[in-house]
Amino acid sequence: MDNNELANAKQRAVEFKDTFNKIKAEVNNMMVGQQDVVEGVLIALMAGGHVLLEGVPGLGKTMLVSSISQAVNLQFSRIQFTPDLMPADIQGSTVLSETANGGHELRFQPGPIMANLVLADEINRATPKTQSALLEVMQEKQVTVGRQTIKLDEPFCVMATQNPSEQEGTYPLPEAQLDRFLFKLIVGYPTEQDYHTIIDRTTSGEKITINPVTEAKQLCDLRAIVRQVPVPELAKSYAIRLVMATQPGSEYATEEVNKYVNLGASPRGIQGLMLAAKVKALLDDRFAVSCDDIKAIATPVLRHRMVLNFHAQASKVSSDQVIQTILKSLKFN
Repeated sequence: MDNNELANAKQRAVEFKDTFNKIKAEVNNMMVGQQDVVEGVLIALMAGGHVLLEGVPGLGKTMLVSSISQAVNLQFSRIQFTPDLMPADIQGSTVLSETANGGHELRFQPGPIMANLVLADEINRATPKTQSALLEVMQEKQVTVGRQTIKLDEPFCVMATQNPSEQEGTYPLPEAQLDRFLFKLIVGYPTEQDYHTIIDRTTSGEKITINPVTEAKQLCDLRAIVRQVPVPELAKSYAIRLVMATQPGSEYATEEVNKYVNLGASPRGIQGLMLAAKVKALLDDRFAVSCDDIKAIATPVLRHRMVLNFHAQASKVSSDQVIQTILKSLKFN
């Protein structure tokens, strides 16, 4: 990379970080605490991936997604998943409508999935048939209804929420669908100080507004910057070995992986690590990925891509714990 290319790279990194921080600042006008979750969702948005937010009700998951849609000025759509929701309720359907001259014609009525930013609220309350309607949309960014295939406008991102505690009337997401989420983020309870701020913001007469700081075209440009960040061979090898280490029986698998894991991460795991690590590098004022960037985002990228066996459940071993053993054992060289 010559001097001009280096200067341009630094300028792109500065532009990216500046816009990211502006969006984050606007979202934080509404959100209280949860900084790791806010940053994680924004990293996924910039990387072009989807996010699964897991947490008990009332922690602000829906508010977070709605706030982001206002800050980035994207077309926003919310789908409240229920057991009686059908695929056509999400994708849209062909309806018979009357024409101006009194005749009738079949016309496609778009569903709520036709938006830039889609909130799939309580996604695990829908039946597998309805959940499967999202598979093509999330991966191919298109909707097929009958013989008609419709491409979605970019940028497109699905942010789904689910409640981990109330399992009655829920349908766990299949591995194929979980694999399409770039991140799975755990939303925890606020701190004591956060509760004070929540009271002041939500029980007073103060009205909070979120100003848009970017738009769809600029967000697509920022995503293009992410794709241009180079990955040195050392970082690439570390990411590959990290994914292979989640697969039982591989040469990099730890004792815990072989003992507790049925299925490891797929190739989508390495793609997720690379894209998210590129965003982390840009946020750290660097235009190249390091092994530390990959290590920093390994848990949210890999935690939902590992299928634990019954022995792990009986021993109360989580995927996060298994990932930590991998990170400790795997060296950068």
